[in-house]
Amino acid sequence: MVFQNFTPDQSLQKIKQYCAYQERCHKEVREKLHSFGLNKTEVDEIISTLINENYLNEERFAIHYAGGKFRMKQWGKNKIKQALKMKQVSDYCIKKALKEIDEISYEKAFLKLSEQKLKALKSEKNIFVKKRKLQDFLLRRGFESDLVREAVNAI
Repeated sequence: MVFQNFTPDQSLQKIKQYCAYQERCHKEVREKLHSFGLNKTEVDEIISTLINENYLNEERFAIHYAGGKFRMKQWGKNKIKQALKMKQVSDYCIKKALKEIDEISYEKAFLKLSEQKLKALKSEKNIFVKKRKLQDFLLRRGFESDLVREAVNAI
């Protein structure tokens, strides 16, 4: 990480642009501010300012992040939850973000991925290997184990 030395005022302007470009979590902003050569007190003050001016909102970040990962990468809720935890987002915000994912779209995406994987596994003769590969694929994508179990048992 390259450290640059900015004054707190310069840092505030730079970090406002950083936050305005796309939604950011507190962890990302904190790391960026530390890379500017600021101490903990200055970082805390700037983060407080960003929250007050609505540049930084953890709940909004979590909702956008979860929605984007689901729509663009077809991630399941478990994988999204794990990714948000890695970004140190609060449990409350994670739950709220996961509730925002439309259940009908979620089930459609799950079924579509299951069908695509089964087509790819068409040449697999051993039913147990086929089931295992489908199960592993869906679990890696972050879908809940009960959904995966139903899909595997439907083969």
